[in-house]
Amino acid sequence: MPHITKINPLTNPKFIKPIEIEYVQNNQLKKWEAITSHDSVSILLYHTQKDAFVIVKQLRAPVLNMNNDGYMHELCAGIVDKELPLVQIAKEEVLEECGYDVPLEKMRFITKFFTSVGISGAAQSFFYAAIDESMRVSDGGGLEDEEIEVLFIPRAEAKHFMFDDRYQKTPGLIMGFYWFFDTIKQTQ
Repeated sequence: MPHITKINPLTNPKFIKPIEIEYVQNNQLKKWEAITSHDSVSILLYHTQKDAFVIVKQLRAPVLNMNNDGYMHELCAGIVDKELPLVQIAKEEVLEECGYDVPLEKMRFITKFFTSVGISGAAQSFFYAAIDESMRVSDGGGLEDEEIEVLFIPRAEAKHFMFDDRYQKTPGLIMGFYWFFDTIKQTQ
């Protein structure tokens, strides 16, 4: 089982940078500690043949502690760390993490929202795609140094899954499911 062995201060961070923000609010100078970080994309995948959502389960060290194992249930997602259109980055993440080659025209932009607003305020662009087995090209699983498990959550069980606290999950996953039930199934 994964566990924390040590926590060290960052001396040369690769993905984040600690900063102190000085700002004026109500004519009073204030300070806030924060980090700069990459924006990201997330993709809600609905498998039409399986009538199921495709999500990923992966270790997230910041949530690893004595009360849980650090494995999070999430939408397929990734950081924006290259100069490409967001939809292209989303397509690449689906291929890398879940093993489906989704045509760009099948990727639907839904909205942009902000995450970790108390410490970074990074923007996340949220996409949706309906997929099927004709798009599968691999088992997914992420890059060689990642440990990503691809899971299928049956649509009939998704509302229960959203609130079952035995599963550690992100707010983006819950929001994605809500969006689907409010938007997609009403239009079909």
